Amino acid sequence: MEQRFLALSDGYFRQYLGRIRACVELLSDEQVWWRPHQACNSVGNLMLHLAGNLSQWVLAGLGGQAFERHRAAEFAARDGASRDDLLRRLSGVVDDVRAVLGVLTADDLAAPRHIQGYDTDGLGVVLHVVEHMSYHTGQIVAAAKQLCGPSAAIDFYPQHKDE
Repeated sequence: MEQRFLALSDGYFRQYLGRIRACVELLSDEQVWWRPHQACNSVGNLMLHLAGNLSQWVLAGLGGQAFERHRAAEFAARDGASRDDLLRRLSGVVDDVRAVLGVLTADDLAAPRHIQGYDTDGLGVVLHVVEHMSYHTGQIVAAAKQLCGPSAAIDFYPQHKDE
């Protein structure tokens, strides 16, 4: 059962990263850092945040890799990295996350973990990061649709158009 769960999680990471890539590749560097107002995050902030969250929770929390996170900086950034740099960074982190998931055992999923002030177990870690990436993928898709308009034809469910 744990292998099925991990395989599904891996599939979601591939799917979410693909959606992020498809949307971000439509944006200019300027659009990646656009915010409708200061209380909102840019696509760039969300990509930095996902890389930080995945690194802290999976690479360090499950994989034992050293990682020092600067969460506030993920949201404070207003520019700096290009669209392509952000995509490379997030893609690399997701590849590393998938590698960690690929070697987890039932014991790893059951083992207690303390991450970012939360007590959980390996299963909770994986559920958290899948849900977290889903949430921010949706935000990135929505921002890209706003910035690009209908001509970009961003649609991940074309099979449901006639329903």
